[in-house]
Amino acid sequence: MSVPDRPVAEASGASGTSGAPVASVASGRQRSEMPQPVALQATAQANANIALVKYWGKADDELIIPNASSLSLTIDGLGTTTQVTFHADGAVQDGSARVDAESTSRPMPQEQGLCGDGHESSQDSDTLIIDGRQHSGKALHRVSDLLDRIRELSGLHAPATVISRNTVPYAAGLASSASAFAALAAAGSRAAGLNLDPKDLSRLARRGSGSASRSIYSGLAVWHAGHDDVSSYAEPVSTIMEDAAEGAVAEDFGMNLAMVVILISNRKKSLSSRVAMRRSVQTSPLYQAWIESCGRDLHQALAAIGHADVEALGAIAESNSYGMHATMMTAQPPVVYWQPATVEALHAVEELRAEGIGAWSTMDAGPNVKVLTASKDAVRVCESLRERLPELDIRVHEAGKGVRILDRTVDNSR
Repeated sequence: MSVPDRPVAEASGASGTSGAPVASVASGRQRSEMPQPVALQATAQANANIALVKYWGKADDELIIPNASSLSLTIDGLGTTTQVTFHADGAVQDGSARVDAESTSRPMPQEQGLCGDGHESSQDSDTLIIDGRQHSGKALHRVSDLLDRIRELSGLHAPATVISRNTVPYAAGLASSASAFAALAAAGSRAAGLNLDPKDLSRLARRGSGSASRSIYSGLAVWHAGHDDVSSYAEPVSTIMEDAAEGAVAEDFGMNLAMVVILISNRKKSLSSRVAMRRSVQTSPLYQAWIESCGRDLHQALAAIGHADVEALGAIAESNSYGMHATMMTAQPPVVYWQPATVEALHAVEELRAEGIGAWSTMDAGPNVKVLTASKDAVRVCESLRERLPELDIRVHEAGKGVRILDRTVDNSR
């Protein structure tokens, strides 16, 4: 039986509309004691998000608990669609036979690894296919680790096949891990018969990639750093504003923002974000001061959102981004993702502001530049940047939707 496209937030709830048991990530126990059909296959789509107040550095590497809370904007057009199939009979079909004809490359060499609980990883039985290519090694290890968490929560002990397709370049500083693990968490949990609410789904996605916790939601979202697995999760800014009795302003504000993405390079970066992050935390003399500034930045950014002040929000985002990269550049050895075209793009954004056009730069761990602007100004910003940077690929991305389930297949014989 197939079920049509629905946002995760609408599909969740105690009623268990899918017929699947509702589960809590915190307890790992199913709330429904009645036998329920198990959804063995599900497909989910998630968009990337761009941090305005950055996450950079972990207090707990295993649980992915950040050193500071962060703020992001989910954007459209850069995302991941992932199908997860659990093979209840225990037999995994040959991955190469499960992909279309464009899959002609051979798997990468297998690398052994352990799950976080010290048990042998399930990666020997799971199959991972990304954009038509079968993967093993570190990529499969990270996916299997999150699937193991899902298997633990659901009680489903079966190998899985994961087929993922992306419209965002991999490991190029464009938040590919955010959309990838948000989609994996949603599809995997639903395929295993779990019906997680958005908060618990955010916590689950966080275990794959910290920024994925924010891609669960549409528009603007805050990832609360917390101090343990239960307290570290993301939620929509609109929820925070409603709690502060300012929801009337914030409810639709995320849809009035856009990002203009200046693609400097779509090549995989030479140093991973995880390595660069750890190096910055451990060796940069500026890191602690920047972390302290993040708390102030987040407070001021939320105030700017409450007043619908795009200019104030943009200035905070740009300053926070420069501060993060300063911690990288002062690490030992320095981490420098910038290329000559990066500097040229940053100057171009400054020139736009000098001409009275509202545009503010932000960058993640990579050479690419993102430009925050009001949605009504996005086309003008994009065209002005194309005039200044004619050799670069520059595109508008409006505020995007949160993760959603596209379909699922239920095995009623179980």
